[in-house]
Amino acid sequence: MAIRIFHRDTPSLRLPLISKDARFVIWPGTGAWHANLNYVRLEAGEANTPHVHTISEDTIFILQGEGTAYDYTNDIELTFHAGCVVHVPVGVKHAIAADRGVEVVSVGGPSPADVPLLKAVGALPADAEPPA
Repeated sequence: MAIRIFHRDTPSLRLPLISKDARFVIWPGTGAWHANLNYVRLEAGEANTPHVHTISEDTIFILQGEGTAYDYTNDIELTFHAGCVVHVPVGVKHAIAADRGVEVVSVGGPSPADVPLLKAVGALPADAEPPA
């Protein structure tokens, strides 16, 4: 495989679980099984559906806005703003919310790609597996 270029405006998957405008740019659907990069816009007042990455750490770089990172596993709420990075360890139930009256724009995602979650939401076939 060679170097390729992708653009946030032409994602190969959009996932409403994350937001009305969650664009999967780099993920197994593009051949990347060990990395994942999503471009996500949360409208003011919008939040992710709380979810868990069972095999992946989630790293989210906040480009714009401010909001709250909810850690449901440990009953923690942390505020963030542009320039912050939210890191979610494997197995932590979490959600990101644009709950401070402004839109939140971020890039990042689980690494390695969360294949079980992608299968569960129908983004990958049940028999999809990383290449050997």
